[in-house]
Amino acid sequence: MTVSLPLLNSGKVREIYDAGDDRLLIVASDRISAFDVILDKPIPDKGRVLTAMTYEWLKVLDNLCPNHLISVDPEDFPIDDDEKKAVSGRAMLVKKAKMLSIECIVRGYLSGSGYKEYQSNSTLHGELIQEGLLESDKLPEAVFTPSTKAEVGHDENISFAQAADLVGKEVAQKAKEISLAAYNIGAKMALEKGIIVADTKFELGFIDGELAICDEVLTPDSSRFWAIDDYRVGSTPPSYDKQPVRDWLESTGWDKNPPAPALPDEVVTATSKRYINAYELVFQKSINDWIG
Repeated sequence: MTVSLPLLNSGKVREIYDAGDDRLLIVASDRISAFDVILDKPIPDKGRVLTAMTYEWLKVLDNLCPNHLISVDPEDFPIDDDEKKAVSGRAMLVKKAKMLSIECIVRGYLSGSGYKEYQSNSTLHGELIQEGLLESDKLPEAVFTPSTKAEVGHDENISFAQAADLVGKEVAQKAKEISLAAYNIGAKMALEKGIIVADTKFELGFIDGELAICDEVLTPDSSRFWAIDDYRVGSTPPSYDKQPVRDWLESTGWDKNPPAPALPDEVVTATSKRYINAYELVFQKSINDWIG
């Protein structure tokens, strides 16, 4: 699914093209990766879900701070008609931004790498927090837990002080405030629809001198979504993302080196449904009504 614009970056899920006039065209594919390996089969509608959710969340957060979105209407994209049809519903025309060199992660619940660190020394990214918490416990308040952006390999969890060293204290503080506010708004809205946002990752950058929210926002790829009905303190609830893919791959005994085993059709279907359900539950809209 390529378009006739200069390709700037091709990631695990997205292609980013230079659209001219300080604009980018970001195209979300249906590709899926697990354990840092891109798998052979796409997940139907995944790219449309990621784009639709980002668009809806940016509308919700519009009064909080600027964002990079210009349009999701294919007619506004500087590409030909066949290309517009190919990327319809999975592409965003956005403003270029000078991106921060940190990932802006917010945790509302104790899970994943944060829980592993907490087990060792009762800290989150080097900061002491309340003792006696269990896996998946709700934190007393949401915590800003930044990380580095690794060119290769994995991002590294860092403290707020380390983040301030990387981007400057004033910028780090502003990024923290925006990220916490965006998480709290999103988590509250999702909870009303039966979904817990355990944690999420924001990408922030400067546009016209102001810090803006960029890239994807509060999607199953950038967040840990749990159904309230599945939530139990002391265990990890299944998430609205590629959980069926990870579970199946783990069951095969695969050594996590490429190539990965071919996904069965039922795993592909189950994963697609989880992505679609996340969008439809939170926004009370059908993905069939979204562009494309």
